[in-house]
Amino acid sequence: MDLPPDLLKGKKGLVVGIANERSIAAGCAQAFHEAGAALAVTYFNDKAKPYVEPVAQAVEADIRMPLDVESSGQLEALFAEIERRWGRLDFLLHSIAYCPKDDLHGRVVDCSRDGFARAMDVSVHSFVRMARLAEPLMTDGGCLLTVSYYGAEKVVDHYNIMGPVKAALEAVMRYMAAELGSREIRVNALSPGPIETRAASGIAHFDALIDEARERAPKRRLVTVEEVGALATCLVSGYARSVTGNVAYVDAGYHIMS
Repeated sequence: MDLPPDLLKGKKGLVVGIANERSIAAGCAQAFHEAGAALAVTYFNDKAKPYVEPVAQAVEADIRMPLDVESSGQLEALFAEIERRWGRLDFLLHSIAYCPKDDLHGRVVDCSRDGFARAMDVSVHSFVRMARLAEPLMTDGGCLLTVSYYGAEKVVDHYNIMGPVKAALEAVMRYMAAELGSREIRVNALSPGPIETRAASGIAHFDALIDEARERAPKRRLVTVEEVGALATCLVSGYARSVTGNVAYVDAGYHIMS
């Protein structure tokens, strides 16, 4: 996507959730980089690092650190390094979600207590924690972005417990937008259509979900991580300075179909 090369010039951004070069977070990181932003990126652990490093190199990331939000102190260490290196933060992208496999593939009514708690903690509360740590660094305002899905709004076959989890994420986004607006910090959610990423492959019958999206979307095609990245770039830029508390669909129009 062709965006002004200096749209984010001078901006500092954090991207959390890159799994490999085809992940949604990678598409966003590349778009942020092409628009002139300096970036910090994270990788889940040492095993994941080789898959993230090519993306980090491609976007010339200033900061590259491990981040497992279930590991005590790692999130705080990340923001401490951002403060030490940059002294501020202009935007962040939260693109992580998790649910234990048995709970993800089972019915909502069968979801275990521990599975539900972990899904909410990793997928939702981690965004709250990031917002709390980012707030004092966004001295001139900023933008917090997360990634949702249509299953938060309507029942999607086989999306199961992640539907309620994403619904909670969208509600958190709206409340944080209300609370942080006076500080010129905007909070929004991206809602891409299904994309063949490693994370999405964990959803049962994902191929059928892909086929349905392609057939029913008004544009009769899937979206790309590059297109998601282009919208993310616009949302964190000054072009969207009055946009907050919004779910921004980028799904070739699928969400409008009955």
